[in-house]
Amino acid sequence: MEVNLFYLTVLVSILAYIYHWITRNNGYFHDKPIPSLAVKPFFGCSASLLLKQTTFSEFILTMYNKFPNVKVLGVFDTTTPMFVIRDPQLIKRIGVKDFDHFVDHRPTFGNSDNNESPHALFAKSLFALNGQRWRDMRATLSPAFTGSKMRQMFQLMEECIQAMITHLEANLKQKGSMEVEVKDILSRLAMDVIASCAFGLKVNCFEDRENAFLQHARKMLLFGRPKVFFKIMTFRWFPEFANRLGFDVIDKEQAVYFSSIIKDTVQTRETKGIVRHDMIDLLLQAKKGTLKHNQETEVHEGFATVQESDVGKAQVTKAMTETEMIAQCFIFLIGGFDTVSTAATFLIYELVRSPEIQEKLYQEILETEKSLNGKALTYDALQGMKYMDMVVSESLRMWSPAPALDRLCVRDYVVDDGEGLRFTIDKGTCAWIPVHGLHHDPKYFPNPDRFDPERFSDANKANVNLDVYLPFGIGPRNCIGSRFALMEVKAIIYHLLLKFSFQRSENTQIPLKLKKGFVALTTEKGMFMQLAARS
Repeated sequence: MEVNLFYLTVLVSILAYIYHWITRNNGYFHDKPIPSLAVKPFFGCSASLLLKQTTFSEFILTMYNKFPNVKVLGVFDTTTPMFVIRDPQLIKRIGVKDFDHFVDHRPTFGNSDNNESPHALFAKSLFALNGQRWRDMRATLSPAFTGSKMRQMFQLMEECIQAMITHLEANLKQKGSMEVEVKDILSRLAMDVIASCAFGLKVNCFEDRENAFLQHARKMLLFGRPKVFFKIMTFRWFPEFANRLGFDVIDKEQAVYFSSIIKDTVQTRETKGIVRHDMIDLLLQAKKGTLKHNQETEVHEGFATVQESDVGKAQVTKAMTETEMIAQCFIFLIGGFDTVSTAATFLIYELVRSPEIQEKLYQEILETEKSLNGKALTYDALQGMKYMDMVVSESLRMWSPAPALDRLCVRDYVVDDGEGLRFTIDKGTCAWIPVHGLHHDPKYFPNPDRFDPERFSDANKANVNLDVYLPFGIGPRNCIGSRFALMEVKAIIYHLLLKFSFQRSENTQIPLKLKKGFVALTTEKGMFMQLAARS
């Protein structure tokens, strides 16, 4: 009995210590002159999200609307104090002007400075890198995502899209129309594009529907798995412990599989002198330290395209290691696969809901096709489509793939709005920019739930506040792949609408219901539509 009592006392003491450790900062915002949300032990203010009672977008919008007249409010995301920034001027200061105070992302999936496991690839990717290591990698990779490099990769992307069109036309040959699940089709296409552009492989996920590349990628991208959820929560509650254990969001099996592909591809190209103008070629140049910024031809690249800062244009003499190169391919897969397929899926949903907008876009596509005089679509012709850009820009406003942005405060930052609000964002806390809330604020976008591409017409786009339109982030740490993503989404819509019309089917869900929990923007039961061949 005494032994049992001893063990019980030890267990209770350990649990009490863990509880104290996790809740130690719960009163953090009490001394700040800003409102804050109620905190629950272990979950902070995120209980409804982590317990899958709401979607990520709804969570951000509810939080944003809680105190509609304040510039900043406080929340706890599990154990981390987060300053939710609602004021456009302060967003710009944090994201751009005073960026040096907010260089890093919150280390959600591991920190490269502490995690040196050979399989911890996510921790070595551009997204997860911190401080000077991030600056060097951003400057190293930036020349790979310029307009001239997109032109070189455009043909590779076109080949993948044509394979999809051929597959759909073959299935529609006898029927004339059929019901399709849009996200499944676009996910397969996005995987083909990433395999070709980032890994140097021709996969064709339409013909070989269960190929090894697709299976491993799907497993790696299932972030809702209990194993991944456990890793995420361990990183949030005990980040140093998780880093010491070598935790990484990418499982070792997938790390080994994709690493071997890249190593084999690199060896073949270096041995045989193969040049394919894809991301592997560009990363090989970066590995040698020869990838540099070139003078770019002026071209309209789309309203949502973000511009590279001086950080990205800096000259870096340090060459990239093989492990770093492999890690960047992984982040291209994670970021480029789901983001693009999601953006295109929700855009198609809006075109199904708005046949008049779909028809207007189709007419522009016909005009562009006619202007090509039988030649293949080019990058510049695609970028010259004004209405296409308007439609894509509006879809990214309504359905931003990233509902919120985070920035880690790396040194104390004093907020002073000159109107009586003054406080310190302390080192180690985070700033949270509620993108979905900003994009749905009628103060910035009147009638925000209406899909209206005219917001981005030549006559109206000057009225859009660029400090609150943030589909690809803000400042030096914005999305490096915005050109690639926009190019792919536009090319997908161009070729699909040229050959098919999008119509409602019996299973088209309007309004769409989103999957609940801390997951990427995705539908609860898929996005179905009727795909009809054009005469």
